[in-house]
Amino acid sequence: MSLLLEPYTLRQLTVRNRIAVSPMCQYSAENGLANDWHLVHLGSRAVGGAGLVFTEAVAVTAEGRITPQDLGLWSDEQIEPLQRITRFITAQGAVPAIQLAHAGRKGSAWRPWLGKSGAIPVSEGGWVPVGPSKIAFDPHYTVPAELSEAQIQEVILAFVEAARRALTANFKVAEVHAAHGYLLHQFLSPISNQRRDQYGGSFENRIRLTLQVSEAIRTVWPEELPVFVRVSATDWVEDGWNPDETVELARRLKALGIDLIDVSSGGTAAHAEIPTGPGYQTRFAERVRKESGIAAGTVGMITDPAQAEHILRTGQADIILLARELLRDPYWPLHADDDLGGRLATWPAQYQRATHRDQPIHESDLRD
Repeated sequence: MSLLLEPYTLRQLTVRNRIAVSPMCQYSAENGLANDWHLVHLGSRAVGGAGLVFTEAVAVTAEGRITPQDLGLWSDEQIEPLQRITRFITAQGAVPAIQLAHAGRKGSAWRPWLGKSGAIPVSEGGWVPVGPSKIAFDPHYTVPAELSEAQIQEVILAFVEAARRALTANFKVAEVHAAHGYLLHQFLSPISNQRRDQYGGSFENRIRLTLQVSEAIRTVWPEELPVFVRVSATDWVEDGWNPDETVELARRLKALGIDLIDVSSGGTAAHAEIPTGPGYQTRFAERVRKESGIAAGTVGMITDPAQAEHILRTGQADIILLARELLRDPYWPLHADDDLGGRLATWPAQYQRATHRDQPIHESDLRD
């Protein structure tokens, strides 16, 4: 029996398998509002058999967007378009999940396919981003305004209010985005955080904001539903955030009631050399899982069902998050079930007549 395709339970929520759609920015919203693109993008992955379907990073404030075209949840008017999406995902048997985020100093960026790097000037519709310290991500980005302690409290409140709206939109899993060089990760890393107050300097101070946001969301999120935190296990540079710190942070998050650590890496150091390869981040998830005693997800260049099954069977992770592979093939989970012989997944009735090439052709097949 395949572990990958078996149901997985956290708290009182059971997901039909251990395959999750990793948050993938689409840069296709207007004023933070979800539209038909988001419905089809996320809905097709639910149809394709994934158990857990994450939105892209959803900004908790307008200035917390990566680009002006990011999804947002800082306003009540942004709830209904997301409800349309969660309704469809749920109807396909998948679980809708949301990643709540703030871009920090990496905000006000151009959409990546425009061929422009760095920040959009204020004169062209950009804004001055915020961060833990007045340190730009790289020379192409704007130097951020340093958040005051009062403004940090406003950020925490923005995460909480976005979580409340996410519940109204019928999401069942909330994930705090503390990875990839965005605001919470910026506070974690000494590369981007050079504060001298209670939010900077020591490890205890640098993790404070991530703990406070996570605890605040856990407080408002229903007891029966899980909360995840995505982290970058390493900055991939000397004197940056490192795997030892990640393990200890995971222990602290578990004590606050966080259910799973979604383990990625990188994003704070613009010129870090990252040794990518198949499953290159899995060893970090394994450390978090074994040394912190909390469930862990892994992501990054996982492409083959047998590879994913091996990761689970050897105790390296509890769930598999897929990104690019699900862009290439939204039906990867259904094909994986065929490959692993699990027979746990079912193709939608509308597609079943085309899923087995050795079946005879019937009259109904000729109506296409």
